[in-house]
Amino acid sequence: MMRRLLATTAAALLTVASAGCGAKASGFSSDGRLDVVTAFYPLQFLSERIGAEAVTVTQLTKPGAEPHDVELNPRQVADISDAGLVVYLKGFQPAVDEAVAQEATDRALDVGSAVPLLAAAEEDDEHVPGEPEHAEGATDPHVWLDPVRFATIADRLAERLAQADPARAAGYTERAKTLHTELTALDAEYSAALRTCARRELVTSHTAFRYLAARYDLTEVGITGISPESEPSPQRLAQVAEQARATGTTTIFFETLVSPKVAETIAREVGAKTAVLDPLEGLSEPGTDYFSVMRSNLTALTTALGCPS
Repeated sequence: MMRRLLATTAAALLTVASAGCGAKASGFSSDGRLDVVTAFYPLQFLSERIGAEAVTVTQLTKPGAEPHDVELNPRQVADISDAGLVVYLKGFQPAVDEAVAQEATDRALDVGSAVPLLAAAEEDDEHVPGEPEHAEGATDPHVWLDPVRFATIADRLAERLAQADPARAAGYTERAKTLHTELTALDAEYSAALRTCARRELVTSHTAFRYLAARYDLTEVGITGISPESEPSPQRLAQVAEQARATGTTTIFFETLVSPKVAETIAREVGAKTAVLDPLEGLSEPGTDYFSVMRSNLTALTTALGCPS
C-alpha cells in the first residue's frame, strides 16, 4: 500500500515537473523575453528603445498603413491576449481599444494617461461623410510630436515594463533615462531653430501638429481635421486660402501616408509650394526612425517659416 502511494505521489510530481519544463511564463516568449504589443509606430519605437533585448515587440499597424483605421485579425487579437504588456493610445484606434478592453485591461498602458492631452480643434469637425463626428471632450492623439511629452511617456512606459518584468527593471529604467536625455536634446534643437522665424503659421493638410505648434509657439492651420481621410468643405478650403494669403504663407505641408491633392489645391490657389511634414504615425522610408524623421521635419519647418540658420 505504502509503495503504491509513494509511486503515485512520485508520478504526480514528475507530471507537474514535466509540464513546467519548457513551458513559457504568461506574458513572456519561450526565450524568456517579455512580450510587448504596440498599437502603432511611435509606441513601437519607445518599446524597442526601452525594452531592447529584454522584450519582443509586435506592432499592430503594418508599415506604411494608416493607423487611424486599423482593423485587427484573430492572430492580432490573440497577440493582445497573450502579451505581457500592451502599449496603446485610447481613442486613437477603436479596434485596438475594443480588443484591449476584452483581452488585456490589466496588462495595458494607455500612454494618454501619462501626459495631458490637447482637446480636439474646432476644424476637426470636418469629418468623413457617413462617419460619426468627434464626441464632445475628444482629444488630439498626436502627442508624440511633442518631444517633452514623449519623454514623459517614455518614463511611464519604463515603469510599466519594470512592473511586468521586475527582474530586469534596472535595465528598463536606465534605457529610459538615456532616451529621455535624447528627447530633451531634440526639444532644445527645435526651440533654438524655431525661436525667431519670419512666419509662425503652419498650414497643413491634416491637423496633426498642434502639440508641436503649442510647444514651439507656432499656429497650426489645418485644412482637414484629425482624420487624414476627412474631406474639407469648400468653405474650409476658402478659409484656409484666405489665412494663407494674409500671413504670407509660402509652403503648404502634406503628409506621407495620404494623398497630397488637398495641399496642392490650396498651394495653387495662393501661389505657394508644397512640402512634406511627417506626422510620424508610421514610417514611410526604410532606414529612418523617430529621431531622423523629427529632424527632417525641423529642416522643412525652418525653410518654410523663414527661420535663420
